Amino acid sequence: MNRYPLWKYVLVVAVIAAGCLYALPNLFGQDPALQISSASGGAPTADVRERISEQLSADGIRVQGQELTDDHLLLRLGSAEAQVRAADELALALGGDYTVALNLAPATPDWLQGVGGQPMYLGLDLRGGVHFLMDVDVEAVLDQTMTGYRDEFRRQLREADIRYRDASVEGTTVRLAFADEQARDAARSTLSPDYLDLGFDAGSSDDDRPLLTATLSEEKQREVRNAAVEQNMTTLRNRVNELGVAEPVIQRQGLSRIVVQLPGVQDTARAKEIIGATATLEFRMVDSANFPYRGDEDDPVPPGSERYPERGGGYVLLEREVIITGEAITDASSGIDTQNGQPQVNIRLSGSGGSVMNRTTADRVGDHMAVLFKETQIEPRRVDGEVVRRQVETEEVINIARIQEQLGSRFRISGLESSREARNLALLLRAGSLAAPMQIVEERTIGPSLGQENINQGLAAVVAGFLLVVVFMAVYYKVFGIIANAALLANLILIVAVLSLLQATLTLPGIAGIVLTVGMAVDANVLIYERIREELRGGSSTQQAIEAGYGKAFSTIADANVTTLIAAVVLFAFGSGPVKGFAVTLSIGIVSSMFTAILGTRAVVNLIYGGRRGARLAI
Repeated sequence: MNRYPLWKYVLVVAVIAAGCLYALPNLFGQDPALQISSASGGAPTADVRERISEQLSADGIRVQGQELTDDHLLLRLGSAEAQVRAADELALALGGDYTVALNLAPATPDWLQGVGGQPMYLGLDLRGGVHFLMDVDVEAVLDQTMTGYRDEFRRQLREADIRYRDASVEGTTVRLAFADEQARDAARSTLSPDYLDLGFDAGSSDDDRPLLTATLSEEKQREVRNAAVEQNMTTLRNRVNELGVAEPVIQRQGLSRIVVQLPGVQDTARAKEIIGATATLEFRMVDSANFPYRGDEDDPVPPGSERYPERGGGYVLLEREVIITGEAITDASSGIDTQNGQPQVNIRLSGSGGSVMNRTTADRVGDHMAVLFKETQIEPRRVDGEVVRRQVETEEVINIARIQEQLGSRFRISGLESSREARNLALLLRAGSLAAPMQIVEERTIGPSLGQENINQGLAAVVAGFLLVVVFMAVYYKVFGIIANAALLANLILIVAVLSLLQATLTLPGIAGIVLTVGMAVDANVLIYERIREELRGGSSTQQAIEAGYGKAFSTIADANVTTLIAAVVLFAFGSGPVKGFAVTLSIGIVSSMFTAILGTRAVVNLIYGGRRGARLAI
């Protein structure tokens, strides 16, 4: 007699029931939404929420629902058009103190969310996600490069005790002016062996001052531009990895643009905050003769100094020369100062950066050093009745500290407002600094309309493949074919459920993996059923045929599926992007098909025929 113990029936029913439960959220879709959070990372206050409601009411935009968390306020809207319009109006009304980001919010009921039910993510080629087009300011990196050469020339000339009158940058040329030709020739002998990338030429200025010019070659300029874009791409990849985004797309477009696609991102405000940030750090010495600074914004600045606002209010004068920038930082982690309990960022510098910091602070113990934070943001403005976005650079001093001792490759930044700010700053620094400034020239959250054709075609392929297999199995294997079809349906449900539980991203290649699984899933049943028919033709009884069919076909089924699973694992290990999506769905389909095709169908066959000795099998 072919009978299963009770626990096996319970296991099959429980797995399929769980699969149905966790596949269910995918039927409810997503709502266009806005996610609003303060610049410091918290949710809007009650007064700000009231302003938001009044603004949307005045603009005739109806909010279908709202959710408040510690981090943000989520507003659900009725359409994508209302979403975009509301985003522009609120960004203009709230200003730079708040981040207004487009979002797609799952419409899953609360009771289903309470048991962990979430829809699976859909890739950008299907539906959902964030798209950024970043423009890299490649000319700025050339300016930074030449400024670095100029500062290094100054340092080396001082160390060699060679006096110069002026050092300036004009495009891709550094101009050094001297009092006499002897000093110029000495400078050329000192500098030219160390800077092979530059062409040095001697001459004279309009006022007959001896000049030494150092010009960057065209080939080196192209290398600098390309290196800047490549480094920015690497930095963006590191930042995306920090965000934990599945199957991101980061690729170069043209000479100076980078496309960033983040499929399945729900917290788009967080993504915009990290991906769109062009924050950089500069470490500079404070103008000791004018510290603390008592002047106002419009007062004249002493020569050799620059005025910057402090985060806590007021202004401070900093020396023009930059000690190091964020490029010298190799690691950064957030923590808490054990002495005062305030958030801090612990920083480790590269060898060259640590040497510069060590050399600079050796003679400045007792003076103050400042950390200048620069960030490029896009702010909305109303021009001729329309909301337009313009690039604005903000600069502020986030920390001023007295140098207690000569610094090396390890030190810390304190004076931050919150632990969240410390974490975000550490993330940016740890992921790598940008070689050149970038701005977001295009940003969109991709909704249902863009990938609807791919969705329809993908679903049509799955349905067509499923129906063809169902018809063939039902006609050819009769009752046993219907049992295999039920197992195939359960297999599809389990695939969707596992993708949802893993919060994996389904792409068009992933749908191809599901279609392939539909065809492969019944292979096991075909092998089993053909073995049963052979046993029946050989004179075996009904129960013996069933037992032999499932028992003797198992090794063949296992061999076939294991080899396919190995191929899927290799694809996942060595592939990228869409290839990984195909490998994931194929792997899940193989494992779930073995469960449904072997254990699931055997349970149903045992229920129908297990207690009937002389029954005739409809196969």
